[in-house]
Amino acid sequence: MGSWIGVLVIGFLAGLVARLFARDPKNPSGCLATTVLGVIGAAVFTWLGQQLGLYAEGARAGFLGSVLGAMIVLAIWQAITGGRS
Repeated sequence: MGSWIGVLVIGFLAGLVARLFARDPKNPSGCLATTVLGVIGAAVFTWLGQQLGLYAEGARAGFLGSVLGAMIVLAIWQAITGGRS
C-alpha cells in the first residue's frame, strides 16, 4: 500500500492500536487525530530506526514500528501537556 490512501489507512490503524495500549482519557481522540497520530508515529519510528541502524536508508517502518512510534508520540504528548487535555 504505497499510495496516500494506504498511508492514511495504516496510520489510522496504527494510531488506533497505540491508543488502545496507551489508554488515557486525556489523549487526543477522534478519527483525524488518530490518523495523524499513526502517520507521525510511523515517521518518528522510521527516523529512529534509521538512526539506530534497524532500517536502511529509504526503508520505512512497518505496522508494528508505526504503533511503537505512535506510542512514543503519545508519551511525548503527555509530557508536554502534563496530563491535561
